[in-house]
Amino acid sequence: MFYAIWLQIRVIAALTLRETRMTFGTSHSGYFWAVFQPIFSVSFLMTLFYLIGRQSPFGPSLALFFATAVLTLELYNKLSVSLMRAFTSNKSLLSYPMIKEPDTLFARLSLIACTFIVINVVFYSGLIVVGLGQFPANPEKLVYAFLTTCLFGFGIGSINAILYQKNQAWQHIEKIFARPLFFLSGVFYIPSSMPPEAVAVLKWNPILHIVEWTREGFYSNYRSDVLDITYPLGLGATLVIVALFAERITRKQRV
Repeated sequence: MFYAIWLQIRVIAALTLRETRMTFGTSHSGYFWAVFQPIFSVSFLMTLFYLIGRQSPFGPSLALFFATAVLTLELYNKLSVSLMRAFTSNKSLLSYPMIKEPDTLFARLSLIACTFIVINVVFYSGLIVVGLGQFPANPEKLVYAFLTTCLFGFGIGSINAILYQKNQAWQHIEKIFARPLFFLSGVFYIPSSMPPEAVAVLKWNPILHIVEWTREGFYSNYRSDVLDITYPLGLGATLVIVALFAERITRKQRV
């Protein structure tokens, strides 16, 4: 049993290294760009809002408030889109008996999670250095929120991978559902300050709960009336179980 587990870990590690080379190439500049591209994108948006005189809804730093939502949303979107093509882009490897479809999903999850750990450390450290950020008041909450984002993104991405392999038109449908998340995830506002009718709709978005969790991790006096930790955790775990079960029972149909 332990040998089988160790073998599976080695397979996933090897697939992760392969994904790294495929995604970033053999040069360090490829990984540099992958790390700094979302940082540049977020920085550009923050600069734009500073120029138009937008004030932070909470705390003195608009950059920090903005980043707590956008980086969380970026991690989820990256998992959702990248995992969608995990089966099709690794189809040749799946002919090897020791490599199964879930291995390709876990490999991409590992790569994306590690990349976004670097992105978060670099970005938030930069904000602290230039005086636009602060050290997290509750760092354990940041860790839990990050892991929950990975769990939920892995569940959605795995389901996307199954649907995409059956019908590649699913990628266009998925974009329709993903676009409103930027406006429904509390990027520019405090959800608790919204009208009750709006809160009743917004609280169905699990990403919003994770964003609120992240903000409670950074701000010592941030208290969310919307946050329900069990919702994104329970939904994420359910999606992962459903996805892995669906992948197993539909594997022969998708060959």
